[in-house]
Amino acid sequence: MEDLSRFKQTYFDESAELLEVAESGLLRLTPGEVDSDEVNAIFRAVHSIKGGGGAFGFTDLVAFAHEFETVMDGVRNNTIPVTTELVDTLIRANDLLGQMLAYAREGDSAPAGTTDGTVAALRRHLSGGAQPAQAPAAAPAAPAPAPVPAAVYADDEDDEAGLFGDAMAAIAAARAEEDPVPPGKLRWTIVFRPRSDLLMSGNEPAFMLRALRRLGDATVECHTDALPTLQNLEAELLHLSWTVTLIADADVDLDKINDVFEFVADDCDIRITAEAPPPAAEAPPPVTDPVPVATAAPPAVVAATPEAPKAEPPKAEAARPRPNGGGAEHAGLTSHTIRVDLDKIDRLVNMVGEMVITQAMIAEHVRELPPGEFQELLEGLEQLAQHTRELRESVMSIRAQPVSSVFSRMPRLVRECAATTGKEVQLVTSGETTEVDKTVVENLVDPLTHMIRNSIDHGLEGPEERERVGKPRAGTVHLSAQHRSGRIVIEITDDGRGINRPKVLSKAIEKGLVPPGATLSDEDIDNLIFLPGFSTVDQVSNLSGRGVGMDVVRRNITSLGGRIGVYSTPGEGSRFVLSLPLTLAVLDGMVISVGEERFVLPLTNIVESLRPKAADLHGLVGKCDVMMARGEYVRLVYLHQLFGIPGAVADPTGALVVLVETEDGSRLGLVVDEVLGQQQVVIKSLEANFRRLDGVAAATILGDGRVALILDVAGLREMSRHMDSRAPRPPVAALPAPALEPV
Repeated sequence: MEDLSRFKQTYFDESAELLEVAESGLLRLTPGEVDSDEVNAIFRAVHSIKGGGGAFGFTDLVAFAHEFETVMDGVRNNTIPVTTELVDTLIRANDLLGQMLAYAREGDSAPAGTTDGTVAALRRHLSGGAQPAQAPAAAPAAPAPAPVPAAVYADDEDDEAGLFGDAMAAIAAARAEEDPVPPGKLRWTIVFRPRSDLLMSGNEPAFMLRALRRLGDATVECHTDALPTLQNLEAELLHLSWTVTLIADADVDLDKINDVFEFVADDCDIRITAEAPPPAAEAPPPVTDPVPVATAAPPAVVAATPEAPKAEPPKAEAARPRPNGGGAEHAGLTSHTIRVDLDKIDRLVNMVGEMVITQAMIAEHVRELPPGEFQELLEGLEQLAQHTRELRESVMSIRAQPVSSVFSRMPRLVRECAATTGKEVQLVTSGETTEVDKTVVENLVDPLTHMIRNSIDHGLEGPEERERVGKPRAGTVHLSAQHRSGRIVIEITDDGRGINRPKVLSKAIEKGLVPPGATLSDEDIDNLIFLPGFSTVDQVSNLSGRGVGMDVVRRNITSLGGRIGVYSTPGEGSRFVLSLPLTLAVLDGMVISVGEERFVLPLTNIVESLRPKAADLHGLVGKCDVMMARGEYVRLVYLHQLFGIPGAVADPTGALVVLVETEDGSRLGLVVDEVLGQQQVVIKSLEANFRRLDGVAAATILGDGRVALILDVAGLREMSRHMDSRAPRPPVAALPAPALEPV
């Protein structure tokens, strides 16, 4: 029972991936631009889910997937035209298939009537195109071989395999005499005898026969020798078998034919032989009788290769082992991936974090040793630190996932929002391969969903309005991701009307979120949209109007140690920027001291540290102090003032200034007492264990056991901008405000 549960879990995991494949393909399926490879991928995904469901006895799921699969088969055979209505129906069917999988995972049955509406819609499309496949279509006129003798289907398994192979060889030889193989072609003879209970597993022989027809010119012969009398007929059992003669190009090999029967290899007897094409004129005539190659006991797929002098024909490869078909181990078949439970990786990450803390504690004690002694111990600790770093990077790479898993969901969202609002919207994505920690990826779905809805509903104009202002009828939403300064930056940009700042401010005053007469900068007004309960929509719709969207976005992003900013130009559009840490486990940091406190600065933010001269310091009247560094003015931020730390060095000329860079490229000068050294630190969520603090991203444990705060550079910048007063500092040279760019 335990093994069965494990196999079921694997099936559900793989089905979730197949559902994503099907949805991505359906979203790219448009009338007039049908990609056959895309359609085949969707069909295979649904067929795989159905086949696995049949193996576990999920009858409701199998029945619905069969309806879905039948329509997809009509699409790939060009008997059902692709329309917008059909794509909408197929997307709903894919969603419902996911619900059926959820019921099966929980061991529940779907409520009565769950699939009725979608099945009816699928059948309506089917009735306008292809009919459901009940039996294979009649074969085209061709010289018919003799039917397989009834003795072939005897119940004696010892004789069955030999008789079956003999009958197949006889059929191949008869066909070869009657109809020679055209030049450049290869004749395959496939004898396909399913087990009587094949239909119970959710498989449909007609689909396999159609798939063979797509490989070349196929002649199908249906055998009814085993068909019982009407009184003994059981509708759920299969009593038919088939012989298919396939004339195909030389590039159609045994692998491609085996792929057709991939899901039924255990439930059928299949025999495949190949006849060579005629050789060149100067070569002797080939041997036309196929020679069956013996393989393991049935069920099996057998290939026979002909012998021909001089001109060597294309040869069919030996039957390859199947995941569900047994067979000998193939020396050249290797797997490059394994499926590992996420809890095991999380435990590994936690253990690496504990190793980092222990290594830091040992390094702290080693510093107290007399210099010049215990050199071998010090070298060993250096190697341990290097190996720990490499182990940490390897473990982090295991948890890293591309953001494409999130981005792939957005085309569906854009499609639905465009239909709801009546707008024409084009989604453009870039940077989908950017990797980030799995936990961060999982928590990106809701924020991106809210923000894209906001861009479409509030930002983009309607088609007529866009034409009036000289824009294309279809608005564009651009979703991008990239690594920057050791973080992942995701941007959502639209080319709509931008933020209507007068309306935003008046609504905020009306709702009591801003006092009347308040003077706010453009940036402050833009950030009002993140306040709880704020909305500029007068009428509540399915998409917006309740004021519970953007404040949730900011809360979710900050809980991950991230930030969100908004930049808007009236008439041109808006840009939302999300900045998130790449990992929530371990980072490289620089330990600094301010008074008696210790802080950690992310190493990726640090540019350099220096002790400024008095001539480099200036005061921006009524605003802040700045420092001349590398030819540009940089705002100084006094950490002891921001956090109220006594006993710190207040004079920058007697302290150190650490130049740090934020994600948008702006720089700050952090005034600290001392830089203590670089260290790997384990990230501990401060919000989960205490509460959120401005200017602080997380906490960590240092080698001496003390708790240190990990600083958030962008948060420090915002805190310094909103300080109402500053502690007394040594006077610096006055610098007129107009002569300095805002920082």
